[in-house]
Amino acid sequence: MLAVLFCLRKPKNYESGSAPIYLRITVDGKRTEISIGRKCNPDRWDIDTGRATGNKEDARSLNAFMSSIEHQLYEIHRQMTAADETVTVETIKSRYTGKLERARTLVAIFEDHNEKMKALIGHEFEKSTWQRYETALMHTKDFMQWQYNITDIPVSKINFAFLNDFEYYLRTVRKCANNSAIKYIKNLGKIVRICLGNGWLTIDPYLNYKPRTQKVYRQVLDTKELDRLTKKKIPNARLRTVRDIFVFSCYTGLAYVDARKLKRSELVKGIDNKTWIYTQRQKTDTLSRIPVLPVAAGIIRTYDKHPQCIAENLLLPVMSNQKMNAYLKELAGICDIEKELTFHIARHTFATTVTLNNGVPIETVS
Repeated sequence: MLAVLFCLRKPKNYESGSAPIYLRITVDGKRTEISIGRKCNPDRWDIDTGRATGNKEDARSLNAFMSSIEHQLYEIHRQMTAADETVTVETIKSRYTGKLERARTLVAIFEDHNEKMKALIGHEFEKSTWQRYETALMHTKDFMQWQYNITDIPVSKINFAFLNDFEYYLRTVRKCANNSAIKYIKNLGKIVRICLGNGWLTIDPYLNYKPRTQKVYRQVLDTKELDRLTKKKIPNARLRTVRDIFVFSCYTGLAYVDARKLKRSELVKGIDNKTWIYTQRQKTDTLSRIPVLPVAAGIIRTYDKHPQCIAENLLLPVMSNQKMNAYLKELAGICDIEKELTFHIARHTFATTVTLNNGVPIETVS
């Protein structure tokens, strides 16, 4: 509850003349006082109304000034209450005097984080990582509109209940699978850690929140399926290229992003005088040394004269991941493979069918 009153404060050793006027703000029984920079003679002051008496111009002007201050304070109180901000005598006073620091809000901090991440694409982050955080921000905005009918929220309001409600929203309204929902909540967790690190949030809402991802069992091609895919005669050049690149990854274990950026200079002779691929994995930034098996070597030779490979110094003419996955579905039908092919299956096929099933130790696969 807010109460506003104007009063005179006679200075020490006061004898006569005008006295300074103070604004008294009271919230929930606690009060503070601020000088408004005006004075009034005690003989012309009404203690009960907290206004100057008389109809002279100076009295009317002073009263109008104090009424405008009173209106401004009640408007500040209304705005803070509507925004669900903490209303105390100190916050009202600070907002009125202009000393209140701009409230730290979730969306503003999230957007600032994403802008900085976007500027570092190609250096510290991949575009796909930035896009994931953009999607997480979108879901966060939509959730707050759905749950609270607001567009932003002070970071101090992020608590355990907020996280639980957000997870419920992702699973029900957005129809996210378990692991997708958890990923978005973890993206939000990075923003929360930024707030904690800067002192904008004092209690970690994730302290008792324990989201659990479910184990995903990746499909792989067995020996017969891989052999059928490798040997299938495909007249369509586009599909043949997609098949070759997919099979290449089945025999090297390279992820899509690593196969796409693979340079000719990364094909080297090892100490065993055999051909190896020495490349830096983009996801983990670690060096990978991969022996080039005969099937993979044959595919490399096939595209040695390819115009795109020559122009861009690439080992293979890899197209976009979206196109690759779309064409792989066509290939599955052509090769009588009932599994839903995606490029990532190639990496798992390498780790099982091509290596572990042929006696290669797990340490070597790693």
